Amino acid sequence: MAATAVRVKALRGDSGRFRWRTPVVAGGVRGAAQDAAAGRQDYDLLVIGGGSGGLACAKEAAQLGKKVAVVDYVEPSPRGTRWGLGGTCVNVGCIPKKLMHQAALLGGMIRDAPHYGWEVAQQVPHNWRKMAEAVQNYVKSLNWGHRVQLQDRKVKYFNIKASFVNEHMVRGIAKGGKETLLSAEHIVIATGGRPRYPTHIEGALEHGITSDDIFWLKESPGKTLVVGASYVALECAGFLTGLRLDTTVMMRSIPLRGFDQQMSSLVTEYMASQGTQFLRSCTPLRVRKLPDGQLQVTWEDLKSGREDMGTFDTVLWAVGWSNPGL
Repeated sequence: MAATAVRVKALRGDSGRFRWRTPVVAGGVRGAAQDAAAGRQDYDLLVIGGGSGGLACAKEAAQLGKKVAVVDYVEPSPRGTRWGLGGTCVNVGCIPKKLMHQAALLGGMIRDAPHYGWEVAQQVPHNWRKMAEAVQNYVKSLNWGHRVQLQDRKVKYFNIKASFVNEHMVRGIAKGGKETLLSAEHIVIATGGRPRYPTHIEGALEHGITSDDIFWLKESPGKTLVVGASYVALECAGFLTGLRLDTTVMMRSIPLRGFDQQMSSLVTEYMASQGTQFLRSCTPLRVRKLPDGQLQVTWEDLKSGREDMGTFDTVLWAVGWSNPGL
């Protein structure tokens, strides 16, 4: 999944069908649009989004002999985090998550080693910066690999933020502001989604992070509050606990909604046995930054109605996804 922002400028006519606005701007947009309308497209297929779905679609079409282009652009997260080609799974999902879980599992093996005769010191410190650097370098190698694969299949790659001009044309804006017009017979939207911030909570956006940021932190997140009970929330809490960080999960209702609840209970029970703390039936009210840099979180216990608070180094929001591209 990628995070390309796509804005469709369309008006519905009396017939109920879309009528596309073609604005007149420098660069000959109207003339290019007329060329596209006359059937003179640059590509057979244009894919908006350079994540798993978009890349697979583009490469498959190219193998079938079509002229294909991919446009992809990552809007920086509110914390300023950005990444390369490959979408969520490669950059801020499956791949870095599994690597950090592996780091956590190695720590568990060290603790178990004496039972198997290995004389290993039990107070072995973990270096977050070193782990993060290795994970990020591996991810960057995958970014490059995806670009090479597109090149090998003669798929043109554009690192631009795309918006529709009409049903056969998009306008792309590069990081430096340069504008590019691309037309295609068919356009596929594969923009994926981004983590959602609960902006109704005071301080959530200003002081929190999401899974867009956790894998790219250069320093340890320290004592962490994970808000949410999705698989993303529990996965992050799991490897943070495994790395011996003080980790608390705050959940409003049940863990892993939509999953088998017997299995969900087994997951949270195991996590608790490993040291993850849980605040159940609680919802955050506000986050404030203290003079020492720590974050003071105030929450409500939904069962008693009472307010409580705690201090953390990091607040990680894992409360769902939004699709900024549509």
